[in-house]
Amino acid sequence: MTPHVVHTRAELRAALDAPPRPGRRAVVMTMGALHEGHLALVRAARERADQVVVTIFVNPLQFGPTEDLARYPRDLAADVALLATAGADVVFAPDVDEVYRGEAVVRVSAGRLGERLEGAHRPGHFDGVLTVVLKLLHLVAPDVAVFGQKDAQQLAAVRRMVHDLDVPVEI
Repeated sequence: MTPHVVHTRAELRAALDAPPRPGRRAVVMTMGALHEGHLALVRAARERADQVVVTIFVNPLQFGPTEDLARYPRDLAADVALLATAGADVVFAPDVDEVYRGEAVVRVSAGRLGERLEGAHRPGHFDGVLTVVLKLLHLVAPDVAVFGQKDAQQLAAVRRMVHDLDVPVEI
């Protein structure tokens, strides 16, 4: 079944609320350019929830000055076709203005966790990741968020943020 693709906050809310779905909601957050690892996360989300939302958003806040945001691969149609095979119900693919509504003035800080290891080489990267993750958690309102483990530092930062800010979601 082809997932319902939405691009705005209002479309997302309508897709999540009508018709109301009983049970748990899961989210899998991606930047697109999907591959088998992403699809495995979607299948894992499907095992844990009755409704699966996949976000596809290339987040400019996590790109450093020497990283080429414009060259990041984007093919929404191909991504949606893959998601149809993995069990996604809704795909939220907003543009930058929809997520940040202009300049993102308030941001989440990863603190010391974002300054070590990869963070030492990519200043501000984890702040950008955590900012968008928190925004997407608020917009999707999932019971569970499924993340891969290939980036252990990112996963640790997300878990810490959810713990420290009392975000009501299972990671």
